[in-house]
Amino acid sequence: MYAVIETGGKQYRVEKDSVLFIEKLDAQEGETVTFDKVLLVNKDGETIVGKPVVEGAKVTGKVVKHGRGKKIVVFKYKPKKNYKRKQGHRQPFTKVVIENIEA
Repeated sequence: MYAVIETGGKQYRVEKDSVLFIEKLDAQEGETVTFDKVLLVNKDGETIVGKPVVEGAKVTGKVVKHGRGKKIVVFKYKPKKNYKRKQGHRQPFTKVVIENIEA
C-alpha cells in the first residue's frame, strides 16, 4: 500500500515506514503529524485517485528531527561589468517517518 501526498509545495510517494526529508514543519521532535492532502492511494492493486484529494484519506508520520541541508552556492556574474555576488544557502528540513496510511 502506498500513497502520494502533497506538503511544502512538493509531492511525495510514501509507504509505511518510509523516511522523508520535507520542507520544515512547525512541529516538535517526537510529535505526530497528519498529512490531509492525499492525492492518490494504491491499496491491494486498486488505485484511488482524488479530484483533487482523496476524501477521508490521511497519512500520519512522526517527526524524527529538524536540520539544515547541504550548502549550495549562489553566484551571480556579469562579464565585463565588474559585477560578482556570492551567497550561500542551507535549506531547513524536517525528517519524518511514515507510520500509517488510512484510506
